Amino acid sequence: MRNDSRSSRIQVLVAEQAARRGAPVGVVDVCTAAVAALPVGGAGVSAMSGNTASHPLCGSDDISEQLEELQLTLGEGPCLDAFTHGSAVLSPDLLTGALQDRWPVFADAALEAGARAVFALPLQIGAISPGVLDLYADVPTVLDPEELADALAFADLATLLLLDARIDETGARIDETGARAGASGARAGASSPDHGFEDLGGYRAEIDQATGILTVQLGVGIDEAFVRLRAHAYMQGRRLADVAADVVAHRLRFSPDSEPERTYDGN
Repeated sequence: MRNDSRSSRIQVLVAEQAARRGAPVGVVDVCTAAVAALPVGGAGVSAMSGNTASHPLCGSDDISEQLEELQLTLGEGPCLDAFTHGSAVLSPDLLTGALQDRWPVFADAALEAGARAVFALPLQIGAISPGVLDLYADVPTVLDPEELADALAFADLATLLLLDARIDETGARIDETGARAGASGARAGASSPDHGFEDLGGYRAEIDQATGILTVQLGVGIDEAFVRLRAHAYMQGRRLADVAADVVAHRLRFSPDSEPERTYDGN
């Protein structure tokens, strides 16, 4: 965690945003408050883990939502690198050659969406890492040391809120004591649907269910099934959640030997 005075100031900014929204504090308020406090145009959060698919949770605007979806669908970008390496990935200008080489598909897609700089900050407490906070700017941007420290404090608060919203398979809250101490009132806010926020019980469940269905249809493991789901969404230019919904509703069926086929009889 960062120093107490900075953390307290960031918590006040986020609490004030939640009060304006008229709801308990949630991850969406971290995104909105970060945009107001930092030289960025938008912010988004994705939930991630080492053995399941990543899931966009919220975005402060359309571009932020697109960036979260792009990285999930393409399987590359600063968000995934930040999660994999456990350190901040700062990309002040996506037009630079090194970043074009690093993310050849994502960089062009992000530029087309309206982002020029992207900053990805892993959400971490000890060995626990539930996701990533992404910030973007529409012009080349460098965060100075104070701005970066504030961005990391926003990430710390998002970590506490996200951990407090997550339920493990036994039904017990993860790191409940620490989350309560740093994010009072977060539980109700973390599941708020306002501003497009979708919690892990909705967005994630449908994508996980669709991936499970594909393991049966394709006769492959869970990782390969998710790759196929993600690839189809990318090729069709559709949101991953929409494709997952079609699979779950049996409107879309995958085959090991042919392209996925849409069905119209609900079977």
